[in-house]
Amino acid sequence: MSDSGKRLIAAAREARAIARGEIEPAQVHAPVEIDVSAIRARTGLSQSAFAGSYGFTLNQVRDWEQKRSRPLGGVRAYLMLIGEDPDAIRQMLMKSQSGQAA
Repeated sequence: MSDSGKRLIAAAREARAIARGEIEPAQVHAPVEIDVSAIRARTGLSQSAFAGSYGFTLNQVRDWEQKRSRPLGGVRAYLMLIGEDPDAIRQMLMKSQSGQAA
């Protein structure tokens, strides 16, 4: 099993334990300001390709990069994950689109 697969299984087990009240959830902090332009630059993708690869609209990406709006809630955390390992996130999304998700 790949490292990504092992991490996903561990995360699922942790989520189950949290749901059962066996452990307390970790407090996650996603900063209010996310530099979407820098995250996209690390992927090497155009705005259009970035939007298509990660499930955003082109207008969202443009608005975030031009500071007309900012990503809210879980989208900030999702963008942080993309910034950390864009290839792993893209692979997971591709697997789920092809029906191979666990």
